[in-house]
Amino acid sequence: MSTRSGAQRTILRVGAIAFTSALLATTTPANADIPLPGGSADHYAGSQISRHEGPSDAVMSAPAAASPEGVVEGIDVSSHQKSVDWTSHWNEGKRFAYVKATEGTDYLNPAFEPQYNGSFDVGMIRGAYHFALPDRSDGAAQAHFFVDNGGGWSPDGRTLPGALDIEYNPYSGGTCYGLSGEEMARWILGFSDTYHARTGRWPMIYTSTHWWNQCTGQLGDFSETNPVWVARYSSEIGALPHPWQFHTIWQYTSTPLDQNTFNGSYDRLIALSTGVPLAQ
Repeated sequence: MSTRSGAQRTILRVGAIAFTSALLATTTPANADIPLPGGSADHYAGSQISRHEGPSDAVMSAPAAASPEGVVEGIDVSSHQKSVDWTSHWNEGKRFAYVKATEGTDYLNPAFEPQYNGSFDVGMIRGAYHFALPDRSDGAAQAHFFVDNGGGWSPDGRTLPGALDIEYNPYSGGTCYGLSGEEMARWILGFSDTYHARTGRWPMIYTSTHWWNQCTGQLGDFSETNPVWVARYSSEIGALPHPWQFHTIWQYTSTPLDQNTFNGSYDRLIALSTGVPLAQ
């Protein structure tokens, strides 16, 4: 899970320099849509998926194991949760957490440090995630911003690889941020490659099947390198984003907060945190 096919990389990199230059040359006007550090324009994982695909309407227990290894329960949080009672979640059986760190290149979760450290202190394996805004700056720039502001990784057996939250556009500009499938795939590749160069790990990709298949044009075999974290608020995960055949994390409900299952045993979760590839 450490290499990507040369053919796929060649396809995605065709015209990448021209595309990036054009994107960076586009000036986004100053308006209320631009998230500011500590401001209210904070979008959490699944906020737009719930809006477009339908929210979970009831508290559901963790789904049955999809593999004989079982599942591990976890949660994800953002500034919307503010102070989190980590001990309570631990006592409920949650063993991992993802915490929002950044959005675009100008939003920092003001609650990130206490949330990130709080999950770690109670014993959870934790990771950070970044909410992508692909029409604001290129993937490399957002990966650097993420790593520089809490999204890094350490081989301590308690830190998950950073996650790229890429979903429906919460602002104006269209569902796919005004990008074609090829442009979107190149943007994701730029983020992924930069994150890998900075940390030695490929980022988790958080998305929904419907958004991914629509907005990437199903281009690029990210399944060769990037674990997938799928959002689907149902008792069944359903079809996976193309071309993944195996999901790593499933966000199955947003009630009363985002809840997830890791697809495997606790030992496999530890393996993911230490960099051991997961079998597909």
